[in-house]
Amino acid sequence: MALELKQNLKLAQQLIMTPQLQQAIKLLQLSRLELQEMINQELEQNPLLEEQQDDNTLELEPPAELDTVVTLEGELGKPLERTCEITGEGDGRTDFDWDNYLEDYGPLGVSYERHDEEGTPWENMVSKSPTLYDHLMWQLRLSPLNEREMRIGEQIIGNLDPNGYLAATIEEIAEQEAVEPREVEAVLSVVQDFDPPGIAARDLKECLLIQARQLGVCDTVMERIITNHLKDLELKNYKAIAAKLKISVEDVMKVVGIISGMDPKPGSRLGEERAQTIIPDVYVVKSGDDYKVVLNDDGLPRLRISNFYRELMAGMGGGASADTGRKYVKEKVQSATWLIKSIEQRQKTILKVAQSIVGFQKEFLDKGVRHLKPLVLRDVAADVEMHESTVSRVVTNKYIQTPRGVFELKYFFGSGLSSTMGGEAVASKSVKEDIRRLISEEDPAHPLSDSEIAKRLKASGIDIARRTVAKYREMMNILPSARRRRYPLETKNGG
Repeated sequence: MALELKQNLKLAQQLIMTPQLQQAIKLLQLSRLELQEMINQELEQNPLLEEQQDDNTLELEPPAELDTVVTLEGELGKPLERTCEITGEGDGRTDFDWDNYLEDYGPLGVSYERHDEEGTPWENMVSKSPTLYDHLMWQLRLSPLNEREMRIGEQIIGNLDPNGYLAATIEEIAEQEAVEPREVEAVLSVVQDFDPPGIAARDLKECLLIQARQLGVCDTVMERIITNHLKDLELKNYKAIAAKLKISVEDVMKVVGIISGMDPKPGSRLGEERAQTIIPDVYVVKSGDDYKVVLNDDGLPRLRISNFYRELMAGMGGGASADTGRKYVKEKVQSATWLIKSIEQRQKTILKVAQSIVGFQKEFLDKGVRHLKPLVLRDVAADVEMHESTVSRVVTNKYIQTPRGVFELKYFFGSGLSSTMGGEAVASKSVKEDIRRLISEEDPAHPLSDSEIAKRLKASGIDIARRTVAKYREMMNILPSARRRRYPLETKNGG
């Protein structure tokens, strides 16, 4: 069989993402903080990119000659192809026309401006808070222990989980430090006297007993309840505890009032990160009977192409090194221009999606969460004529400040439940708020069951099943009715 070469023509369609579109998609899904970090990295890596420091309007000044086809993005998913023909020959300013280069990118130019140059006030800066490890090590260094015991104590503290419980056994620590278990037990008892109370316990019982001892109330009744009746205590089965201990319910309630004030996770208070202020991406301002959506550009650098390289290119002569320099500058100019245009496109897209969301949820802004409408990505995507995936990227890690507070854009999306009154569907978040309200208004001694809540919601026009009520209640971290019940004595004792 003879081998031969043949040429065949084949026509096919292929979807290719241009580098500009890839960059635009990447920028779109970044949070505000991540965008700032990325811009700072680009400023360090690209010498042609610089931040505008003054408040004057920028003159559009960068180059015009790239021997390549530049594809820009209009709205995401809608490429606009524009071509700049470059000779790439010669030297000086004539063959590297900065003004003409940017002219092809539309009237917006290549600067991204913010409204205000004020930085974050010092009083709004977040200081570093001590960790649980730091707090305990500080106390350990103040303890009257020898060097050997200090090493054991450091090993104990290093093996605490985020809730403050000892995650390693006494034997494991003893083996690690090559000491006797009794030595570890002795140092552990010292660490368990540290602040916060209950730290370094091996289980919940020991944690509560340590706290009771430090409060000076570890009598026989409390010790027996903590040691043997935690399950009944969790279920608030106080009569069963009283019967087993052969004491009155009133005596049990006195002990319960003290135990209820103890912390079952003593390490979590120091382990948690401090809350930081959220900087919204867009603001919603009421104007008459309508709402205006305004981008928050504060804090985002205003970028431009450095004019220094125009002078540098003008002074370049001929030769291989000059050609290499011109090629480098052209690549960096193109990279900087794509970045600036991508940031502009990102801000426009966020604004457009936010305006659509405000249009759909105007009743929420007027009347509150009970008037939040069911909304899905498809609705907004159709309204702004974008793909659902683009809208999904926009609403991720983006925040909006409204007259009713600051919300993540995702907050306004959710499924709905049908109405028995023949009206529009009710948003699930609105139903959750109704469930929370009903529970907050219930009699603590006779809390509402999930079935009773479902009946009341149906009476108000919301068609909901008991299991759906249970699911929403669990999503809001609300206990079931049996564990929400509070007895008069328990309330009096502050339990």
